[in-house]
Amino acid sequence: MKLWLAAVGRAKPGPEQDLYQQYVRRLAAPITLREVEEKRPLPMAARMAREAELLLAAIPERALVVALDERGKTVGSEDFAAQIGRWRDDGVADLAFLIGGADGHGEAVRSRAQLLLSFGAMTWPHMLVRAMLAEQVWRAQAILSGHPYHRA
Repeated sequence: MKLWLAAVGRAKPGPEQDLYQQYVRRLAAPITLREVEEKRPLPMAARMAREAELLLAAIPERALVVALDERGKTVGSEDFAAQIGRWRDDGVADLAFLIGGADGHGEAVRSRAQLLLSFGAMTWPHMLVRAMLAEQVWRAQAILSGHPYHRA
């Protein structure tokens, strides 16, 4: 299974980027990062719709989509790992995680997503969410392989 991360915004060098890279290097299957931006000053609804177009264009057409969304479902690490394992076992070829812009995801992303996933009720910086996601994907890999990193 190939992993994809499409995110609104460009990462700048710094501790969040370093942390993201630390976990990405540990993954058995590398994650392909695609960063997108809409630079035109658009009204919020139009910007969200445009960002949704850019995110969806950045991933394979048939990818299974997980959208990081504050209104999404919160799951524990073991349940997250189990879901990734089911998708892997079901033959999902491409698993794409999408991180929206400051105003969230446009409806095109929300309707395409098989899972809307939340990291809790708090608001997190988008660049930190990348690192948190990479860690959770790596933790899922560790859980599925029986590695002792995750202790329940």
